[in-house]
Amino acid sequence: MRRIGIDERRVRLGVRHRLAAAAMASTPAEAADGVLALHATDPASVFLSIQARTVGVDVEAIERALYDERTLIRMLGMRRTMFVVPVEFAPVIQAACTEAIAVVQRRKYTQLISEGGLGDADWLAEVEDSTARALAVRGEATGAQLSSAEPRLRSQVMMAEGKSYGGRQSITTWVLFLLAADGRIVRGRPSGSWTSTQWRWSPVERWLPGGMAEVPVEAARVELVRRWLRALGPGTVADLKWWTGWSAGHVKQALSAIGPVEVDLDGSTGLVLADDMEPEVEPEPWVALLPALDPTAMGWSERSWYLGAHGPALFDRSGNIGPTVWSDGRIVGGWAQRADGEVVYRLLEDVGSDTAAAVEATAGRLTKSIGAIRVIPRFRTPLERELAA
Repeated sequence: MRRIGIDERRVRLGVRHRLAAAAMASTPAEAADGVLALHATDPASVFLSIQARTVGVDVEAIERALYDERTLIRMLGMRRTMFVVPVEFAPVIQAACTEAIAVVQRRKYTQLISEGGLGDADWLAEVEDSTARALAVRGEATGAQLSSAEPRLRSQVMMAEGKSYGGRQSITTWVLFLLAADGRIVRGRPSGSWTSTQWRWSPVERWLPGGMAEVPVEAARVELVRRWLRALGPGTVADLKWWTGWSAGHVKQALSAIGPVEVDLDGSTGLVLADDMEPEVEPEPWVALLPALDPTAMGWSERSWYLGAHGPALFDRSGNIGPTVWSDGRIVGGWAQRADGEVVYRLLEDVGSDTAAAVEATAGRLTKSIGAIRVIPRFRTPLERELAA
């Protein structure tokens, strides 16, 4: 069995995830493709993840890719998480992950609407269709604007009745969620800055002429696993099951169709594509400051080979990672932005004077790049809170 040790895995990470200087991407779409999907729960993470993997790509260029050129699309995907992905990859994720999420959520929302006395599944479908038509007429609209065109969006359901946190909730968000999960509408340019979550919505045809292509679910799962192995391999079956959010059976079926090769990951069994056995050429030393929930940090469920003993300082209690400092394929510290805009960091191990100087220079460039915007991770971690104080 071929051995792929920690050092070789770290080399692959730096090259394939576009973090080493010689491997950096020239466009936002290339940066996203290198990691399959950019974690987008925090809008700022998308921009900071791309900038860490490109040279000379500023906020305006990323916004053009997202909203004008539309080479990237924002969508719900693996583990019911929001991602930004290359637009041509969207139908694969839609079939492999998002459609199943839509089924579960529609069942849940239908029950809540029925219990609230608003209507049944047919009533909900009518509201969805009416909302989609209103959006098609406008081309772009916020949820509030759509509720003016379709008043039923303002209908309310009592949630957690009798609880201190209970109250009435309109169904606008539910309907827009279902339309997006069905691949009919897309989150477009937000109101406000690039850190905002106040989305304007658009028909999916603005990103994908002809709409979201239909891909057989089994074929989509195979393609998603194949791409994961190309970008993140070697990895384990447990890594794949966690990253996709699928059942063990679905992961096993996809792997059976691909036929990957087993390799020795210093005692555990990993998988790589049969044509991906050769090592990458080791790049020049590199450092990177990656944002909270960056896809590299969240690419595997078994993280000791790049995280070391730093987990308690860098993860919250729910398993979300904060901003991290990387050197040559391993995490060596964390960073945060203070109220005055300065990016500060702490190294959690001795990295040597040259690497420390490179981290300092990278933090200075990131301070200038972020500018007047305040970036506060949605899920705050112990070290990030301490540094930001």
